[in-house]
Amino acid sequence: MSHTDFGFQSVDAQDKAGRVRAVFDSVAARYDLMNDLMSVGLHRVWKACTVLAANLDEGSQVLDIAGGTGDLALAFAKKVGHSGCVVHTDINEAMLRMGRDRLIDAGVVLPTLVCDAEKLPFPDARFDLVSVAFGLRNMTHKDRAIAEMCRVLKPGGKLLVLEFSKVAKPLEKIYDWYSFKVLPQLGRLVAGDPASYRYLAESIRMHPGQEALKSLMQKNGFGHVDYHNMTGGIVALHVGIKC
Repeated sequence: MSHTDFGFQSVDAQDKAGRVRAVFDSVAARYDLMNDLMSVGLHRVWKACTVLAANLDEGSQVLDIAGGTGDLALAFAKKVGHSGCVVHTDINEAMLRMGRDRLIDAGVVLPTLVCDAEKLPFPDARFDLVSVAFGLRNMTHKDRAIAEMCRVLKPGGKLLVLEFSKVAKPLEKIYDWYSFKVLPQLGRLVAGDPASYRYLAESIRMHPGQEALKSLMQKNGFGHVDYHNMTGGIVALHVGIKC
């Protein structure tokens, strides 16, 4: 029986996906509001930087993994135009439904699919760009997921991983205080769920840091990988090119 992390807990690897699904089922309705509150709106800047790094052309084929409430999918859709395609996916149906409804409200209809990033239901070399924002750390086998993302990319295609990472040393103490004292209380007051936001803080600490994630991407098919720290390393954007 293999084990993996679920926050600071060690759990059966087969159980992690279900536990993560329960977290996001719980927070889906207040997810966007909590993102704004937790990051003081900075998540919008981080995602805007991701869209710039994507550098999409008209007609590009894009896969948005862990696309949740659809903000990146919507931004990508505006870049690729009617001749392109953005496939909006998430393993969590409640989150995906929120995203689909938001996209429809914005007048945008995209292919929307519940799928597991570790077993992507797409042919080899299908996409020009794959993105995953704040989702990789929740995956049970990150190496398998990254290898799958590489598989579905065209040669020369780009993977963007936007994720919480290791903060700069001077910020560690205040960041820990905010993560473990403020976030759960914010989750309790706004979403009625302190435990899910405690998991959020723990999952960030268990996620590979900048260099470790770079190495993991290189080991799973990406010939060139670079990363860009944002907000003192609270978040990092990893960019991998399939060679």
